[in-house]
Amino acid sequence: MSLEPPSYQSLDEKTTRRLLALFTGERTGWVQVGEKKWFFPHRYVEQGSHFFNFKARPDDTWVVSYPRSGTTWTQELVWLICNDLDFDTARKVHLTERFPFLEISLCTHPQVIDELVDAVKDNPELAARCRQVAEPGYQVLQRLSSPRFIKSHFPFSLLPGVLDVGCKVVYVARNPKDVAVSWFHLNRIFKTQGYQGDFPTFWSCFRDDLTTWSPYWEHLKEAWALRDDPNLLFLFYEDMNMDLPKTIDRVAKFLGKNLTREQTFNLVDYLDFNRFKRNGTVNGEELKECGVITTTSFIRKGQSGGWTDTFTPELEADADQWIAENLKDTDFSFPILNNNDNKY
Repeated sequence: MSLEPPSYQSLDEKTTRRLLALFTGERTGWVQVGEKKWFFPHRYVEQGSHFFNFKARPDDTWVVSYPRSGTTWTQELVWLICNDLDFDTARKVHLTERFPFLEISLCTHPQVIDELVDAVKDNPELAARCRQVAEPGYQVLQRLSSPRFIKSHFPFSLLPGVLDVGCKVVYVARNPKDVAVSWFHLNRIFKTQGYQGDFPTFWSCFRDDLTTWSPYWEHLKEAWALRDDPNLLFLFYEDMNMDLPKTIDRVAKFLGKNLTREQTFNLVDYLDFNRFKRNGTVNGEELKECGVITTTSFIRKGQSGGWTDTFTPELEADADQWIAENLKDTDFSFPILNNNDNKY
């Protein structure tokens, strides 16, 4: 029996016109879903109910996060632990194949995909790859045999029942200043996002819950409220950054795996960020080849506290007030908000 997804409403016309000029990868508009007004491109209208009713399997393993919270790094860590540190396969098979992104199709406007396909029309393989990006994850994952590995940026309220069927979910959170900077750069390099503005303008969109998968705070708070569920492991990117071996031990224990000391340090070496960002199977090389991403690397600096290079004093003050308002009357806090020394 299908569940009834939450209702949605179209974004108001004035804001839509403003955002369409900034985010040129969207051509129609956006919707706000449910009482919390989750923000999605217009393709949610046709696909949202299918995602809401996606059937998780007990042996699925998920990585869930708000975008740019250390998701890719966590995916590779989780996949390798679950697959007995199969580095050979990890170096040969793209992470997007090993660990599909459930709802990437929401950000693939048909006109943009047609333009990308037209640009590589003399190369059938690349044209097919462009089309594959736009295929809804609920169709892709239905064809895959178990065990499946699934990435999602959906909040838990739009993934009903995922924790209840027995699958394991690793949720990773990162402080909003670093998230905003990284999210800004990603929106610029993905043609499916096509952001054309500066960082202060992007910050205002992010802060005001007008970027996809927002609101940021509700996303984190939903996961935090579920942190004691035995099928959920809540991680902070800052903790991963400061002590990766300890994080590996926590994830392995959660996934029912035992790693030797040597295996742990082999994994730490493999995930070293300077090496990781040169790894073609995790940094979007296949998307660059077909034009979805520009030549800038999908994997950036991986710092905790790198936001200080981008925020002006005025923006920092605005962000600090926004953070304080949203953490008021909660027991939620980040391990660290300003540290440029760790570069995993």
